[in-house]
Amino acid sequence: MAAVALLPRPRQLEAGEPPRAREQPRVEALHGEVRADPYHWLRNRADPEVIAYLEAENQWAEAGMRHTAELQACLYREMLGRIKESDLTVPYRYGGWWYYTRTEAGRSYPLYCRRRESLEAPEEIYLDQNALAEGRAFHALGGMDVSPDSRFLLYLEDLTGAREYTLHVKDLATGAVVDRIESVWTGTAWASDGRTFFYVTADSAKRAHAVWRHVVGAPRETDVLVFREDDVLYNVSIQRSRSGEYVLIASEAFTSSEWWVIPAAEPASAPRVVAPRRPGVEYSVEHGAEWFYIYTNEGATNFKIVRAPTEEPGPAHWRDWLPHREDVFVEGIEVFRRHAVVTERADGLRRLRVVDLATGEAHHITFPEAAYGVFPAENPEFDTEVYRFTYSSLVTPISVYDYHLRTRELVLLKRQEIPSGYDARAYEVHRFLAPARDGAQVPVSVLLRRGTPLDGSAPALLYAYGAYGITVEPTFNSHVLSLVDRGVVYAIAHVRGGQELGRRWYDDGKMLKKKNSFFDFIDVALELIRRGYTRPERLAAMGASAGGLLVAAVANLRPELFRAIVADVPFVDVINTMLDASLPLTAQEWEQWGNPRDPDHYAYMRSYSPYDNVEAKAYPWILATTALNDSQVMYWEPAKWVARLRALKTDRNPLYLRTNMAAGHTGASGRYDRLKEIAFRYAFVLDAVGQGLGG
Repeated sequence: MAAVALLPRPRQLEAGEPPRAREQPRVEALHGEVRADPYHWLRNRADPEVIAYLEAENQWAEAGMRHTAELQACLYREMLGRIKESDLTVPYRYGGWWYYTRTEAGRSYPLYCRRRESLEAPEEIYLDQNALAEGRAFHALGGMDVSPDSRFLLYLEDLTGAREYTLHVKDLATGAVVDRIESVWTGTAWASDGRTFFYVTADSAKRAHAVWRHVVGAPRETDVLVFREDDVLYNVSIQRSRSGEYVLIASEAFTSSEWWVIPAAEPASAPRVVAPRRPGVEYSVEHGAEWFYIYTNEGATNFKIVRAPTEEPGPAHWRDWLPHREDVFVEGIEVFRRHAVVTERADGLRRLRVVDLATGEAHHITFPEAAYGVFPAENPEFDTEVYRFTYSSLVTPISVYDYHLRTRELVLLKRQEIPSGYDARAYEVHRFLAPARDGAQVPVSVLLRRGTPLDGSAPALLYAYGAYGITVEPTFNSHVLSLVDRGVVYAIAHVRGGQELGRRWYDDGKMLKKKNSFFDFIDVALELIRRGYTRPERLAAMGASAGGLLVAAVANLRPELFRAIVADVPFVDVINTMLDASLPLTAQEWEQWGNPRDPDHYAYMRSYSPYDNVEAKAYPWILATTALNDSQVMYWEPAKWVARLRALKTDRNPLYLRTNMAAGHTGASGRYDRLKEIAFRYAFVLDAVGQGLGG
């Protein structure tokens, strides 16, 4: 590649002159259209000019935000003050040990601890992530797995943020790492003998595609390939059933599934398929006693649960255990020796259905608030009468409960402490339905400080995700209080693409219906304005990853509706990414976004892809963030988008690109550095809507 000329770095620039990447034309034809990609060269991270450009943009962002330094420091102190720096999680029992995680003030990472039999027994720190991360700019754990006899620990370590994992086997009796396997993927499962385990590897596009069997201490070249998936639409995962009787292998695409089982006591036996894959049929498997409980969409748009004998689990033997219901979306099932807990969603809210497996008697765990989130917690033991979950709402801090499945007693074990002080009575939660242009009703959750005027004068931040069927729950976020306490209305738009209102809500926000997500967001913004929560010049939008795509698309569609846009690790170069099957996620996501080699898919993507639709017009304030080692949304997507915006936009509003040069998709790994990143984003929003230190 020829060297690409750049303007000098910001410290050498005249005041007010941003860095500009020069264009290097790259033209290709697709479906009769000639497409120009003038910033394609930014994909080459080995080119010093690329790094120089990213660093120049970083310096420009820092210079442009320098006047908010005091505000950023204030936000950081506030958010840190709401965190109990020295804290521990509620212990859970597994294999005769009590496990918990502990944090200490001043240390960025947790300590993983356990005590034998009793909580009064001496503490054993079986993994100190601070020690592992010492001297490193980034450190993440991709998973941990203790052997059934409690002797060995498997842990996956990522040192770059690029999801490149090394598997370590630690002997917990001696503290020594006794085995190491490089270049693995997430997912492990132990056999019953406590010496044999299964792990996953990925192909060159970071698609999990193979399962291997390994014996602790044996050379890697002796590992046995147990399962391999060659269809690029499918990803492989592995787990041990809660009962401990099976190792479960899943090969799943967005619209089809196939599960295989291996008796954990016979790890060398060949995998046995539960049900061969069929187009459009998704399913997953849980084991309980002599039955497999199978969560599936076969003939059930909102999913149902069937049961089949473990010896004959095929579809011919599937019998409805929890039938399909049009008004209830089934999200999953957890099976224990005597009970099952089904996660369901009705009227947009999650509930827990408890079933006695002997009698079939069922009841629901109920919750008091009108909008909330409830999530399964650690429940590793099969033979138990107690189910643990977490609960929170926009005003209720995260609370850990034990529910006694037989007696129905609900016990609060811990509620998140806010050391600097917190009074839920100072806030209000509103929930309403916003009318979409096609007649759909979009749920909206709103948090505001009591007494905030509803005359359009308040600033607001509207957040959404809207993809992959991921539901954004209205849960507690202590960081957001730094905005709300400054008079900002915080709103969540539960747009199509998530599953807040069932499977159809998801299906209506993907593929050739993806633009519903964008239109829903715009229509929610209009409804917030109509109801007096805010007005356009005081309204900001925020989204990350696929949510970054959403807010970037909205910036093209209705730029005048928003004062500011924060697009974190945004998926904005849709067509170019979906044309390149060598990139992580691309091939599998042809069933999520479409394949641009299909003319109809291409035309639809072309109509909304943010990078391809930048125009010569005025845009809101824009902050885009990315990370050099991001393997899910490559850094060059927001870099190219910002370069094109800078070349074409007609306004003088701030436009910043901020790249973390030592992290991946989720940003900084240490908790203190992460808070600083959030403070930067919030300062940008507050500055834009006139609510900074002097606002």
